[in-house]
Amino acid sequence: MLTQRLEEIAAFTRHDFGRLVIATIILVLGLTAIFGADIFPQKLQVDVGTVAKADILAPRAGSYVSAIKTAAAQKDASDAVDPKYDYETDQAIAIANAQLAKFELRVAPIDQAFRKTTTETEKAALLANVLPAGLPGALSAADRATLSGLTPERWTALRTEASRVLENTEGGELRDINVPDAQAGLSGQMLGLNDTERKLAANLISPLIEPNSSFSKTKTDQAKAAAAAQVVPIVVTFAQGEKIVGTNERITDVNFEAIQYFGLTEARPDFARLGGWLFLAIMIVGLLLAWLWRFRRDLWHRNNAMLLISLMVVGGAFVLKATAGRPGLPFIVPTAVAGMLLAILLDAGVATTVMIVLAMIAGALNGNSLELTAYVLFGGLAGILAIRRGDRLQVFVQAGLAVAIANVLVVSTFALLGAHDFRGLLELVGASFASAAGSAVAAVGSFAVLGNLFGILTVFQLLELANPSQPLMRRLLVETPGTYHHSLMVGNLAERAAEAIGADPLLTRVAAYYHDVGKLANPLAFIENQAGGENIHDELDPEVSAQVLKQHVADGIDIAYKSKLPKTLIAFIPQHHGTAIMSYFYARAKRAAAEPFGGPHTTDGAAAAAAVDDRKFRHVGPKPQSREAALIMLADGVEASVRSLESRDEPAIRAMVARIVEERLTDGQFDECDLTLRDVERIKEAFVGQLLGMYHQRIEYPQNKIVEIESRRGTGTGTGA
Repeated sequence: MLTQRLEEIAAFTRHDFGRLVIATIILVLGLTAIFGADIFPQKLQVDVGTVAKADILAPRAGSYVSAIKTAAAQKDASDAVDPKYDYETDQAIAIANAQLAKFELRVAPIDQAFRKTTTETEKAALLANVLPAGLPGALSAADRATLSGLTPERWTALRTEASRVLENTEGGELRDINVPDAQAGLSGQMLGLNDTERKLAANLISPLIEPNSSFSKTKTDQAKAAAAAQVVPIVVTFAQGEKIVGTNERITDVNFEAIQYFGLTEARPDFARLGGWLFLAIMIVGLLLAWLWRFRRDLWHRNNAMLLISLMVVGGAFVLKATAGRPGLPFIVPTAVAGMLLAILLDAGVATTVMIVLAMIAGALNGNSLELTAYVLFGGLAGILAIRRGDRLQVFVQAGLAVAIANVLVVSTFALLGAHDFRGLLELVGASFASAAGSAVAAVGSFAVLGNLFGILTVFQLLELANPSQPLMRRLLVETPGTYHHSLMVGNLAERAAEAIGADPLLTRVAAYYHDVGKLANPLAFIENQAGGENIHDELDPEVSAQVLKQHVADGIDIAYKSKLPKTLIAFIPQHHGTAIMSYFYARAKRAAAEPFGGPHTTDGAAAAAAVDDRKFRHVGPKPQSREAALIMLADGVEASVRSLESRDEPAIRAMVARIVEERLTDGQFDECDLTLRDVERIKEAFVGQLLGMYHQRIEYPQNKIVEIESRRGTGTGTGA
C-alpha cells in the first residue's frame, strides 16, 4: 500500500526551545553589539574658538532645536521692528487747534497795524512798535523789511497761507524727531507767495511747530517682544556621518551646540538608541529563526547550516555597520555574495530570507535609507536567481552581471526621483559595478572553502568525488570490480530518476557511487565479486549470511570516515537499505525451520516458518530521509533484480521495476522522506527507460553473416556491425 508522506507541523520540543533560546541570545547580543558600536562616541577636548584637529562628524542621524540660531533669528526679528510712538488723533487735533490759536494771538498786533494805518509812514511806525511785543523772538532784519513792504492785501494772503501750512503740519502725525525737518520744509509748502514772503511766513509759524507724537519705549518693547515670539524655532538636522566641523576650522558657538547635542564632549551613552537597536535585533532574529523552524526544519537541526546562516547575517551586519554613514561606500559593499553563497550551499529560499534581513539592516544603519534597502534586496535577489548551482565559472560571471544590472536600475530609479544629480548617479553606477564584481569574485573564492568548513557539499566537491581517479573509487574498481560496476549502474538509474522528479541529480549519482564501499571489507561475500566462483553463502546459515550482509553497512561507514568522505554522502550508506528485509535469506531461514516438520506446507512446518524472527534479517536503518536516498534504495534493488532476469524485454523489466517499488512502499521504507505518488510514477518510468537503454536487444545475425563480417574486419574492407 502506497503511503503519501504529508508534511506535518511537529510539536515544538524542549530541545527546539533550547536551540531557540541559545541561538536567539547569541545572535541578538551579537547584532546589538554591532549596531550599537557607536553609542559611546569619542570624547572631544574642544571649546568655542578652538580649532578642530580633524573632521568632527555626527555619530548618528539627529535633529534638535538650536537655541543659538533661534535666539539670533529672534534678535533679527526684534531689531527689524520700527520704533513705536504714542500718536493719537484726538490729541493731535487738540495740539493743532492750540497752535493755530497761538498763531492768531501772535499775528493779531500785525493785523491791527495793517488795519489802522493809511500811509506807509504810519504803518512802519506802528509795526516798529508792535513787532517786539507781538512776536516772541524777534524777526530778522530781512523778515522785518519784507513785512514792512507788504500791503494789507499781501499780508492777508501771507497770513492765510501761513495758517494753512501750520494747520496741515499739525493736522497729521508729527514725531518729535521729525520737528526740525518739518520746520525746514515749511517755506516749500507755501503757495502763491514769492520767496521773501514764503520765508517770512515760515519764520512766523516755525516757533509754533510742536510734535504730536513722541517715542514710546513701552510700545516699542511690546512690538519687539511680539516679533520675537513669532519666530519659529530653528531645527538643525544632521545625517549620520555629516560633518559638523571640518579639519582646521575654528569652532563656533553653533558648532559647539551640535557637538554638545551629540554628547561628543562627554561621551555619554545613548541608551535610547541602544534600545532601538536591541528591538531591531530581536525582531530580525526572531523572524529569521521562526522562518527556519517553520519552513526549513531540516536546516533547523543542522548546526553547520545554522552557523553558516548566522555567519552571513552577523558578518553582513558588521560590514554594513563599518561602512554606514560614509557617502557612497555602502553601495560598494558586495552584499549580494551572501545570497549567492547561501543559494549554492543551502537553497534559494534561505538565501532570499537572509537577503531581506540584510536589506533591512542596510537601510536602518544608513539613516533609514529606502534606496539602500532596495539596492541590497534587489541586487541580492538578482544574484540568487542567476547563480543556480554554481557549477561553472561562467555562472558566477552571469550572476555578477545580473547583480550589476539590478543595482544600476535601483540607483537610476532613485536618481530620476530626485535623490541624485547626474554626477552622483555616475558615481553610484560605478559603485554598483564594483559591488557586483566583488560579490561574484568573493562567491567564487569562498564557496568551496565555506562548504568544507561547514561540512556542506559543493558542486565542485561532488565533481571531484565522481572522478574515477578518486582513491576510494579506484579501490572499488581494483578490489571489487563487480561492486564498482554495480555502483555505476545504480548511479545511472538514480540520476535519471532524480532528474525526473526534480531531486539533485549530481548528489544522487555521487552518493550511488559510494553507497556500497563497505563491500571492500569482504568482497567475496557478495555475488557480484565472486566471478562465477564458489558462493560462501551456500555453506552459511541464513542468519549468519544476513549478518554478513548487514555488516557491509557498518564497514561502509567506517571506510567512508577513514577516507574522509563528506558526512552528507556517508548518510546515504545506511539509508540505501533502510530497514528493508533480506528476503532471500529470510525465505531460506523459513524453509530451513520448516524442513524438520515436513516442509512449510504442513501445519507444524508453517508454524515453525512463521516463528522465524524477521528482525534478524532486516537492516538496521535508518529509513531514507531524503528523496535522493530513496532513489538510491530503489535503483539498488532494481539493478540487482533486473540483472538476474533471463529475459530483459520491456514487459519483464517493467514488471520487475513495479514489483521492487511496490515492495519498498508496502514495507514502509519511504515513510520518512518526501516522495509523492507523482514522484513514484515518474521514477518507474525513468527506471524503465534507462534499463531499456542499458539492456537493449541487438540484431541476431546468422552465423554465416558473422563469419563474413569478421573476415571483412580482418582484411580491412568491411564496415563492421
